[in-house]
Amino acid sequence: MTPIQSLASLVVLALALMGAAAGAAWQVQDWRMGKGLAEQASQHQADLTSISNAAAGQARTEQDKRLAIEQQLSAHDQQHIRELSDAQRTQATLRDRLATADVRLSVLLDATDSASGCKVPPASNTVGVVHAARRAQLDPTHAQRIVAITDDGDNAIIALRACQAYVRAVTH
Repeated sequence: MTPIQSLASLVVLALALMGAAAGAAWQVQDWRMGKGLAEQASQHQADLTSISNAAAGQARTEQDKRLAIEQQLSAHDQQHIRELSDAQRTQATLRDRLATADVRLSVLLDATDSASGCKVPPASNTVGVVHAARRAQLDPTHAQRIVAITDDGDNAIIALRACQAYVRAVTH
């Protein structure tokens, strides 16, 4: 072999060794990076798991709160319905008693009031069971209208209480 050939083979051999060394270095870097990426992926997965668990716990807490509010609202609704039906039953009884003349509505009269234009005779000296001021009975149709107005007022008060209970339950 000539010295040029041996030099060329030496250069080729050196280049092959350098290529092998570079390939080995790349392989070592690949293993290191793979290990680092695997650790990073593992840490990322652990972070995702903890975030997911926290979100699930918060969702459970919110769901429990919503369920408690729904139960509270249901109890308020039942109470409202009970109050409303009791008031309607009482109102119906009063209307029936007014219609059958079992009960009569009356108003107190001020016999000394000259501005009213009502000429009511002064209280008589007859002996009776009632020891009160003079009263005038209302016409049954007017009494029915007054009872209807009070019915509407009672229903409005019951509905207002139900609305207030709802607002209190939702805002807390």
